Amino acid sequence: MYVQIDLDGPAGTLRVSGHGLPVVELVRAPGSPPDAHTPIGSRRRALLTLRVDGVPASIGPARGRLLRRSYRVDARVGGVRYRLMPCGYEHSALSRDGRRIGTLQSSGDGRVVDEWEGAPDPLDLVLGTALAAAFGTGAAPWWETVGDIVGELIP
Repeated sequence: MYVQIDLDGPAGTLRVSGHGLPVVELVRAPGSPPDAHTPIGSRRRALLTLRVDGVPASIGPARGRLLRRSYRVDARVGGVRYRLMPCGYEHSALSRDGRRIGTLQSSGDGRVVDEWEGAPDPLDLVLGTALAAAFGTGAAPWWETVGDIVGELIP
């Protein structure tokens, strides 16, 4: 299945679609300044609106701090819970209702590389792609991040 990703980080818009696939749209609040570290421009839940085929869905990105899990992104579409969480330097695992269904990679440039545990459901495919494109994937382990911080403090 071909997935079309239209990401405009400065404007705060993302649209993921494809023939026969649901349309996922994620929008940052108009007029809100983008942060430089997140492709969609914000990790603040209050500034983000998620819609799947025009129906509101919930989005809950964590703050993105020291621990890998702090870069997780939760979404709820209907009664289904999704979570995208870093599982390596460049990759993040996508789970649906607590079960891992795929691994995604995106550096925030509007492209996503995916690997699925079997054939993905159309909603899984577009939502996972949207989360990876909007927030990027992967993170360094906490001990490496702490080492970098300490290294910056030592002259």
